[in-house]
Amino acid sequence: MNIFSVITNNEEETMLVAEKLAGTVGKGVVFTLEGDLGAGKTHFVKGFVKGLGSNALVTSPTFTLLNVYEGGKFPVYHFDMYRLSSKEEAEELGFDEYFDLKNIDGIVFVEWPNQVEGLINCQHIEVKIEKLDGDKRKISIGAVK
Repeated sequence: MNIFSVITNNEEETMLVAEKLAGTVGKGVVFTLEGDLGAGKTHFVKGFVKGLGSNALVTSPTFTLLNVYEGGKFPVYHFDMYRLSSKEEAEELGFDEYFDLKNIDGIVFVEWPNQVEGLINCQHIEVKIEKLDGDKRKISIGAVK
């Protein structure tokens, strides 16, 4: 279900959308991030972390699989599942505990959630970022049960 859709013209505007979104949610929220390589998923997380009041350096967790950003209103757990091949592989790494909404102390972002299909069984918010011409992006945000 699409709740919100916006066109941004550059990275700064994409980050601003996420920064404003950060002011509307509390802890215990999971976001999935979908989009091609270079679509702006990590820039979206950068804006969100800034919106929580953190100055943490946000980078893609492609090789570490998980980055944790602290210093803001809540910690942010930023996953990149691209290098994983299954839900079971993610569970072996203990990642399933981050999707227990009653016990999570922060906010979770998951890039490439399709790589671990079935892992995220909780209600979450899906963010799709589509590349348009040049630096323009279409960001669509919706809730998933």
